[in-house]
Amino acid sequence: MSLQTTSDPVQDAPKHRRIAAIDIMRAIALIAMASYHFTWDLENFGYTAPGLTAFGWWKLYARSIASTFLFLVGVSLFLAHGRKIRWPSFWKRFAMVAVAAIAISAVTYIATPDGFIFFGILHEITLASLLGLAFLRLPALLTAIVAAAVIAAPYYLRSEFFDHPALWWVGLSATNPRSNDYVPLFPWFGPVLAGIAVVKLASASGVLARLGTWMPGRWSNPLTFIGRHSLAFYLIHQPVLFGSVWLFSQVMPAPPQDRDAGFLQACQASCEQQRDTKFCSSYCGCMLDTLKGEGSLDKLYSNDQTSIWKSHLADLASTCTAETESKMEGGQQ
Repeated sequence: MSLQTTSDPVQDAPKHRRIAAIDIMRAIALIAMASYHFTWDLENFGYTAPGLTAFGWWKLYARSIASTFLFLVGVSLFLAHGRKIRWPSFWKRFAMVAVAAIAISAVTYIATPDGFIFFGILHEITLASLLGLAFLRLPALLTAIVAAAVIAAPYYLRSEFFDHPALWWVGLSATNPRSNDYVPLFPWFGPVLAGIAVVKLASASGVLARLGTWMPGRWSNPLTFIGRHSLAFYLIHQPVLFGSVWLFSQVMPAPPQDRDAGFLQACQASCEQQRDTKFCSSYCGCMLDTLKGEGSLDKLYSNDQTSIWKSHLADLASTCTAETESKMEGGQQ
């Protein structure tokens, strides 16, 4: 179907011809994601400071990439099914992403059990694609309002009720669970809904039709190829990057880092995902002093995964949390 303005705004979405600009935007988001993962790989092998990618500019960069990618998921969902849900096509794509998400969970559980990906971006895309169908025919303004509410929900609706592992996918637990890629329903369904709302407005105003007539030059061929094969790119890029850094580390290993400083940096980065900098500095100092005092730092650095050690670490964390909170409350009086 050719692009033309009609009384039915959904018909602005092309049926046979893809919109090159959207493929290019998707490819740019994927390349940015790969750059972040490459930096994470360098950190993992000791070539950068511990915790570098978990806070500050890098944390903002990661969230911007994820938001852009999920926004484009909403755009694509509307373009593919806004006029009429094509169930065979939808279920085929849904199954592909779901299987890929399960595979990611299985592989990361084996490779990094203490931070495996139980609900990452592919899991979010799977669920958001299904839930997003309910918004394809709703007014753009209503969809945008719901998007804003979903994004804001974690700031107002967190509760210990959601702390059970079976509810971590919701994203409203009092503290975020540990994972190398945690993209729960709240707030990350929000960008998907925002994408649906924006493309609806673009369709109704004729912007989408004009965008569809743009034909980029040959320079865009690599980008459009990546954008049209986004799932394959996502699944392949990290094993390639991780493997490349691993091979490099066998030839030129990273210089040894001061373990105490590395622990403090990593602890600070992890802690600041839930608490403020002042609290985390005191808490991490408490943890380091306690571990050094009992002579168990070697056990920590060896990544002991026994239930006894994990329980002991949890007890230490609770003790240091209570001591830090007590110290901070005393300082405020």
